[in-house]
Amino acid sequence: MTGVPATRFRIIDSVEKKIYRFIGTDPSDEQDWRGYAMAMLIFNAIGLAVLLFILLAQGWLFLNPENFPGFSPQLAFNTAVSFVTNTNWQAYSGEATASYLTQTAGLAVQNFLSAATGISVAIAVIRGMTRVETDRLGNFWVDLTRITLYVLVPLALILAIFLISQGVIQNYDPYVAAQALDPAAGVQTIPMGPVASQESIKELGTNGGGFFNANSAHPFENPTPLTNIVEIAAILVIAAALPFTFGRMAGDRRQGFALYAVMVIIFILAFAAIYSTESAGNPLLDGKDISGDYLEGKEVRFGLGPSVLFAMTTTATSCGAVNTMHDSLTPLAGMIPMTLIFLGEIIFGGVGSGFYTMIAFALIAVFIAGLMIGRTPEYLGKKLEAREMKFSLVTILTPNVLILVFAGIALVTEIGLSAIFNPGAHGLSEVMYAFGSMANNNGSAFAGLNAADPFYLVSGGIVMLIGRFVPAVAMLALAGSCAKKKTVPPGIGTLPTYSPMFVIWLIGVIIIVGGLTFFPILAAGPVAEYFIMIGGG
Repeated sequence: MTGVPATRFRIIDSVEKKIYRFIGTDPSDEQDWRGYAMAMLIFNAIGLAVLLFILLAQGWLFLNPENFPGFSPQLAFNTAVSFVTNTNWQAYSGEATASYLTQTAGLAVQNFLSAATGISVAIAVIRGMTRVETDRLGNFWVDLTRITLYVLVPLALILAIFLISQGVIQNYDPYVAAQALDPAAGVQTIPMGPVASQESIKELGTNGGGFFNANSAHPFENPTPLTNIVEIAAILVIAAALPFTFGRMAGDRRQGFALYAVMVIIFILAFAAIYSTESAGNPLLDGKDISGDYLEGKEVRFGLGPSVLFAMTTTATSCGAVNTMHDSLTPLAGMIPMTLIFLGEIIFGGVGSGFYTMIAFALIAVFIAGLMIGRTPEYLGKKLEAREMKFSLVTILTPNVLILVFAGIALVTEIGLSAIFNPGAHGLSEVMYAFGSMANNNGSAFAGLNAADPFYLVSGGIVMLIGRFVPAVAMLALAGSCAKKKTVPPGIGTLPTYSPMFVIWLIGVIIIVGGLTFFPILAAGPVAEYFIMIGGG
């Protein structure tokens, strides 16, 4: 993200320089990992405070034609944390709760900034992995500015124009009161708003927060099969590009291709699994004179394939946007999005966050392989030692610990159980999915859970904060450690981290780590529910 020629982007370059002057940053002044992490945390703390103020004071601010009151303190805390952490978990109905100012100056702005934060950390981690004998990882303020100006804003503008051409609304009009076709139904209120501008960055930034409660199942957000496919592509495009960025910065594109191959293989296997299990339908409907695909909870405008592809894409990344109600998927089909979240959403992951978590998995895979062959493990020519393994484990295990601890509290306390609408195995899945979604900054939900309950609002906010920033700081510390190292030439015992064998090995490590942690939960939740279903329960 450095060295963008001014002659090619003169207007944006001028804006960039003015931003540096305004915030007092010298673009050539790079930071060590501590300085980079501190700048990242301070920036996001300021964003959290500003958004919290907008949510609480919404009732007294402008651009509020429907006169919505301010958010309650618990809901404001949960929502502000959610959007600052790129989670976009929503315990409210947007069209009935959030003003236009909140949707744009509050939530949409954070859609840009939280995405830029994740990509900035990923770029800093790549620098740490590829630089030699230095403690400099770049400048957070420069990375954040350039990613926003040169990547996110142009792409979001192009996508927003396309969405408007397809019927996505973009206005600041008051809500429309229209007489329903059936006179007995009375008057219907049709929400308006600046939807296209938020929808575009919602997908590109793997944010996922919908302008409407129905999210991308709403025709004002996702009106046609074409917009559905384009939105899926938008969710993937930046996250899928980062492995190639890594290979280019490493000077060995094979390294990036190897990580990309891991992502693609797991993505294809997951899609095959969710499509086959969902297309099998619900055996409880056999003999009911019902034909066609099982579309309960899905958009008939899109059909089965695009619906489950969207569900899998949004959980393979940390987007959380939905065009299908995941709660309505058959048990084993619903297990696929849940598993992708539990694995840390590294396939393809959130913009930045998924990629640097994949790097942590790659380092652990190299370390284990090195122990097995009796050689000091090396990655990109740098020896991996206990310090790097500690930071890698913190990155991977922090969300897992959060899920198990907070879901455990919810499942053994009256305050946690009272918000569960569905008993038994499905209720267990709903709670585990909720905390998995929040800990891994996804934002989608299994529904059937009162997410507006104070317990889930407060605990969820804590989980989102820790799940976002502890791994980010850990990976910056790891990058700082690696940047100081010398490179050693590959020897006869060096594991080639670009080979097909390493791709297979890394896939195995990812699956084993996820399986050992969450297999009992999956067995007691969706797998048990599947056997109940086929047994006629």
